Amino acid sequence: MFFVYIIESTESKRHYIGQTNNLEERLKKHNQGRNLSTKAYIPWQLKWWKEYESRSEAVIVEKRLKNIKKRTGVEKFVIENNFSGCGAVG
Repeated sequence: MFFVYIIESTESKRHYIGQTNNLEERLKKHNQGRNLSTKAYIPWQLKWWKEYESRSEAVIVEKRLKNIKKRTGVEKFVIENNFSGCGAVG
């Protein structure tokens, strides 16, 4: 199984979109500063995620999400596509 996930920096409120086959380990790596794109905005919290059967499915959804430039658009997408979440929209 593969996951598309959205994390949010608790300090800057920036978000990051990614995909992985191990969600728990990937979040740990983000918070350890092992990702150049997210290192400056530690700590991160998991906001939304969705499970997919294959990496190819996850990559397609990840790219669609990354092409949405506004936070409201991302939030609308996760609601319409039944992502699980820890974070309230808005």
